[in-house]
Amino acid sequence: MSKAARFDYGWVVVGAGALMTCVGFGTMLSLAVFLQPISNAMGWSRAGISAAATLDFLCMGFAAFAWGALSDRFGTRIVVLAGSVLLGLGLVTASQAQSLWQFQLCFGVLIGIAAGSFYAPMMALASAWIDKHRSLAVALVSAGMGVSPLTVAPAASWLITAYDWRFAMFVIGIAAWVLLIPASFLVRPAPKGTEIANATAASAPQMEWTVAQALRTPQFITLALAHFACCAAHSGPIFHMVSYAMVCGIAPLTAVTVYSLAGFSGLGGRLLLGVLADRLGAKPVLVGGLLVQALSIATYLAVAQLGEFYALSVVFGLAYGGVMPLYAVLVREFFGARIMGTVFGAVSAFASLGMALGPWAGGYVFDTFHGYTWLHAGSFAIGLAAVAVALSFSTKRQPSLDLGPATA
Repeated sequence: MSKAARFDYGWVVVGAGALMTCVGFGTMLSLAVFLQPISNAMGWSRAGISAAATLDFLCMGFAAFAWGALSDRFGTRIVVLAGSVLLGLGLVTASQAQSLWQFQLCFGVLIGIAAGSFYAPMMALASAWIDKHRSLAVALVSAGMGVSPLTVAPAASWLITAYDWRFAMFVIGIAAWVLLIPASFLVRPAPKGTEIANATAASAPQMEWTVAQALRTPQFITLALAHFACCAAHSGPIFHMVSYAMVCGIAPLTAVTVYSLAGFSGLGGRLLLGVLADRLGAKPVLVGGLLVQALSIATYLAVAQLGEFYALSVVFGLAYGGVMPLYAVLVREFFGARIMGTVFGAVSAFASLGMALGPWAGGYVFDTFHGYTWLHAGSFAIGLAAVAVALSFSTKRQPSLDLGPATA
């Protein structure tokens, strides 16, 4: 296979990854659409149904590390194939749940574990296939997360309106199988020639890391904490964006458009910051994006009019969407391709914990203080902490003898 052919097929892998993150995360986030219909039909509390979303993020976080390690050992195809089967199974069984605990188990645990199989392994594989435009490649895989609320959720809403929530969830489960199982067979390991070429690049690691060594480095700890703080900072403002706009007097349907605009901007931010990272380097673009994110969160304390909300959604969306793929780029550049699935899976686990924290914290703040001022103030502080942590990331590599014995 020629170098040009390898390069071209790498974009097929990127496209498959974007589809997987779109469907995987889209099914998770579609719970917001199902919330009221399920509550009305089953009599379950909204808090109980929403707990499935918290379980999703927690299970996805813990599973991401395991899926990443499995992809490094057995290959990415078998991992995403298993995740695809599990995702459809979670949706189909959740559609038949007769009690709340059954629904939480199927939707919260199974779907969360399944969603964790796509992000880290496909980001790692895309970075192995694409060298020259690596930041753009991982941004495109991540972009599936950005478009997911604009694809799966509207389809779910239409099916619920036309039929009922059980039929809608069942159909989406079948559709997940139809889309993702064939896409899994498009996933191929990067050719050995690509790995050798990448190993000689200036950005490649100067030593071969083991997982045990990598997880003990200050660089891993820095990236994990930065990703945690980044997600903890923006998850609350994103999740409560519609509610906050309504508190400010924006009509409910109009408030939803504020959230949708932020989603569109997040998609653009992934592509824009991905291109900039290829030109300027991932670290400075990450730090700049995190700073813009923190300042955007602080600006929520001063907005009240619809036009202001729209303008802020554009900037906030560009920032929080754009920084997400850059952590994968830094993991790849520092630790290399061989163990990237495991290491980035571990970093993603911390990010998922941050994502799980924000929505709960926002609800607690609102119930306690009857407003979102302290949510945005606290998120701004956490956002600044993310900037400081990212700034401390060092690309200087330590000799392997400083890291202890090399164990797998």
